[in-house]
Amino acid sequence: MKRYRNLDGHSGVVAYAIADDAIDVKFTGGDVYHYSYRKPGREHVERMKALALAGQGLSTYISQQVREHYERKREA
Repeated sequence: MKRYRNLDGHSGVVAYAIADDAIDVKFTGGDVYHYSYRKPGREHVERMKALALAGQGLSTYISQQVREHYERKREA
Protein backbone atom coordinates (compact mmCIF):
# COMPACT_ATOMS: atom_id res chain seq x y z
CA MET A 1 0.00 0.00 0.00
CA LYS A 2 1.06 3.57 -0.64
CA ARG A 3 1.06 6.08 2.19
CA TYR A 4 -1.71 8.66 1.86
CA ARG A 5 -0.21 12.17 1.77
CA ASN A 6 -2.96 13.71 3.94
CA LEU A 7 -2.39 17.28 2.78
CA ASP A 8 -5.24 18.57 4.95
CA GLY A 9 -3.60 17.03 8.02
CA HIS A 10 -6.69 15.49 9.60
CA SER A 11 -7.63 12.48 7.48
CA GLY A 12 -8.66 9.11 8.83
CA VAL A 13 -7.00 7.51 5.79
CA VAL A 14 -3.40 6.34 6.19
CA ALA A 15 -2.74 4.30 3.02
CA TYR A 16 -4.28 3.07 -0.22
CA ALA A 17 -3.70 0.62 -3.06
CA ILE A 18 -5.06 1.23 -6.55
CA ALA A 19 -6.02 -1.51 -9.02
CA ASP A 20 -7.60 -1.16 -12.45
CA ASP A 21 -11.14 -1.59 -11.15
CA ALA A 22 -10.78 -1.07 -7.41
CA ILE A 23 -9.14 0.75 -4.54
CA ASP A 24 -8.25 -0.51 -1.06
CA VAL A 25 -8.21 2.11 1.68
CA LYS A 26 -6.56 1.66 5.08
CA PHE A 27 -7.87 3.79 7.94
CA THR A 28 -6.15 4.87 11.16
CA GLY A 29 -7.57 1.95 13.14
CA GLY A 30 -5.91 -0.46 10.71
CA ASP A 31 -9.04 -1.73 8.97
CA VAL A 32 -8.77 -2.01 5.18
CA TYR A 33 -11.85 -1.45 3.02
CA HIS A 34 -12.10 -2.72 -0.56
CA TYR A 35 -14.13 -0.61 -3.00
CA SER A 36 -14.67 -1.88 -6.53
CA TYR A 37 -16.55 -1.22 -9.74
CA ARG A 38 -19.04 -3.78 -8.44
CA LYS A 39 -19.63 -1.92 -5.17
CA PRO A 40 -19.89 1.08 -4.82
CA GLY A 41 -19.46 1.42 -8.60
CA ARG A 42 -17.09 2.77 -11.22
CA GLU A 43 -17.88 6.48 -10.73
CA HIS A 44 -17.16 6.38 -7.00
CA VAL A 45 -14.02 4.26 -7.39
CA GLU A 46 -12.55 6.53 -10.05
CA ARG A 47 -13.24 9.60 -7.89
CA MET A 48 -11.65 7.88 -4.89
CA LYS A 49 -8.56 7.01 -6.96
CA ALA A 50 -8.18 10.65 -8.01
CA LEU A 51 -8.54 11.88 -4.43
CA ALA A 52 -6.04 9.30 -3.17
CA LEU A 53 -3.48 10.42 -5.74
CA ALA A 54 -4.15 14.07 -4.90
CA GLY A 55 -3.57 13.38 -1.21
CA GLN A 56 -6.67 15.14 0.07
CA GLY A 57 -10.41 14.74 0.34
CA LEU A 58 -10.58 10.94 0.33
CA SER A 59 -11.85 10.39 3.88
CA THR A 60 -14.47 13.14 3.49
CA TYR A 61 -15.64 11.72 0.17
CA ILE A 62 -15.98 8.23 1.62
CA SER A 63 -17.89 9.43 4.69
CA GLN A 64 -20.23 11.68 2.70
CA GLN A 65 -20.74 9.83 -0.59
CA VAL A 66 -19.84 6.15 -0.18
CA ARG A 67 -20.46 5.44 3.50
CA GLU A 68 -21.01 1.70 4.07
CA HIS A 69 -21.08 0.77 0.38
CA TYR A 70 -17.78 -1.12 0.35
CA GLU A 71 -17.35 -4.56 -1.15
CA ARG A 72 -15.49 -6.05 1.80
CA LYS A 73 -13.63 -5.13 4.96
CA ARG A 74 -10.46 -6.62 6.44
CA GLU A 75 -10.22 -5.84 10.12
CA ALA A 76 -6.91 -4.97 11.75
